Amino acid sequence: MAPSTLGTFLRAFTFGHVRQLDHVLDESLRRAWEAGAGPGDQRLVIDIDSFVGEVHGYQKQGASYGYTKQLGYHPLVATRGGSGEVIHIRNRQGKANTQRGNPRFVDELLARVRRAGATGTILIRADTGFENHKLFKTLAARGVEFSIGVKQRKSIRALIDLIAEEDWVTLADYPEGGEAQIAETKLHGWRLVARRTRLVGKQADLFPNWQYFAFATNRTEPLLLVEAEHREHAVVELCIRDLQDQALAHFPSGQFAANSAWTVIAALAHNLGRWTSQIGLPHDSIRTAATRRSRLFRIPGRLTRTARQWTLRMPARWPWQQDFDDALTRIRSLPALA
Repeated sequence: MAPSTLGTFLRAFTFGHVRQLDHVLDESLRRAWEAGAGPGDQRLVIDIDSFVGEVHGYQKQGASYGYTKQLGYHPLVATRGGSGEVIHIRNRQGKANTQRGNPRFVDELLARVRRAGATGTILIRADTGFENHKLFKTLAARGVEFSIGVKQRKSIRALIDLIAEEDWVTLADYPEGGEAQIAETKLHGWRLVARRTRLVGKQADLFPNWQYFAFATNRTEPLLLVEAEHREHAVVELCIRDLQDQALAHFPSGQFAANSAWTVIAALAHNLGRWTSQIGLPHDSIRTAATRRSRLFRIPGRLTRTARQWTLRMPARWPWQQDFDDALTRIRSLPALA
């Protein structure tokens, strides 16, 4: 699609059209999960985060400077842990606080995954920007597990300081040259899990004191498991990286509604690529968007016409030919939608 054609197409979107497009994302998720990509009755882990989509120029409606001091937008995104697909996404103005719109976003998110067929336990992970005690109570009341970071304000540090020294557990899997310990206490009835790290050995003089991090959770599993799985929240950055390596490398229009539509379209395109690998190559590891493009989507070929019949000629020695054939065979075998 030519840039001028794309711009005309996007500028036709209003806020209401963006919400309709969001319904397309909702329905595509339901159909993909129904085709075999969903969690079914297994546990569903959802990572929520926000990121800054940098833009350039002064004609970008809604773009402004946020906490990163970069001109851009500040979208919310929810991804599925383990697969990297985007479950929900919402564009916001660049100056929007991380907390803005979170309760409604989470409410829509939970309704979406239930409609899509997720019947098992749901775990939501997020960093300190999403700390909201009303949200904690809402999630607990709906039977949703959460693991959300807590800011290091004075009251939290005071609670951590009350933890006895013998209650700190040293992590055995921490890299050499450093030391990490974890412990827990209570915060308004929730488990407050604290983690502290420091350097040891030759580099110890750089950070001789303990650096503290904490998160609140309603999970009841052992401390080591809860803390280790919370750290895995960092995988959401890999999904954001893939989005920004694809359509969200830029926001093409000067109108906010158009760029909001572009954000949802970017999530749809990202998911289609993920589902191609997830359904077509179920036993393969998760690939980055760049790898998937080079191995499955950018195969050189040539259309030839002989005896009034078109033929697509593919390279005979393509290194990932078997992957392409397997994925195509599995996707073609899916039952047709009613």
